[in-house]
Amino acid sequence: MDLNADLGEGFGIWRLGDDEALLDVITSANVACGFHAGDPSTMRRVCAAAADRGVAVGAQVGYRDLAGFGRRHIAYDFTELRDEVTYQLAALDGFCRLYRTRVRYLKPHGALYHAAATDETQAAALVAAVNDVDHELPLLCSPGSVLAQLAVGAGLRVVAEGFADRGYLPTGALTPRTHPGALLTDPDAVAAQAVRLATERTVVAVDGTVVACPVESICLHGDTPGAVAAATAVRAALTAAGVTLTPFA
Repeated sequence: MDLNADLGEGFGIWRLGDDEALLDVITSANVACGFHAGDPSTMRRVCAAAADRGVAVGAQVGYRDLAGFGRRHIAYDFTELRDEVTYQLAALDGFCRLYRTRVRYLKPHGALYHAAATDETQAAALVAAVNDVDHELPLLCSPGSVLAQLAVGAGLRVVAEGFADRGYLPTGALTPRTHPGALLTDPDAVAAQAVRLATERTVVAVDGTVVACPVESICLHGDTPGAVAAATAVRAALTAAGVTLTPFA
């Protein structure tokens, strides 16, 4: 099982989360590419630290929305979104190559992640960008989403992702952040959900429903309070359950 986290989400002198501590725990790093968060110096720093630890680097691409942290929906047209995703991918890959590594996968962030789960135009723009840049690049996304379906149809590799620190609806979608139960912050609860995802491929929704969730990678949000403690608990719990942690890419 792969364990991923969102990193590099500061900007300028402002830092969000403890990237270096999380890199000691995770196997894949979703690095912000400067549109929803991040900047060139932050991207370089995280790429260097990830390469030093043997952590796979993925491009976490988002809307051009620094003020809203990429969590506000933008009604892009296909061409503009495709090109902005291509721009972000190429920028991060440039920093990776300084440290003799490369971008290993793509994951959309925030509102783009949710839009691409249901919106064919935005999902198609992501697929087109990956096809243009590197057809071998996997897409990390929610299982059964429109993005996953279009990517498979285009011959791309899809890696299904589950969330250790987010609540789920009975439909299998994530609970909106404005609703109760959207975030899990207790490290023991986060670890328990991660173990269930890894060993049973299911998750318990906010109403108690057991939902199938066949995943290859488990995500932790680096901006969640106590993220390092939760990640440490998750890694220990998965190891104790006999789960081998390794990058999918």
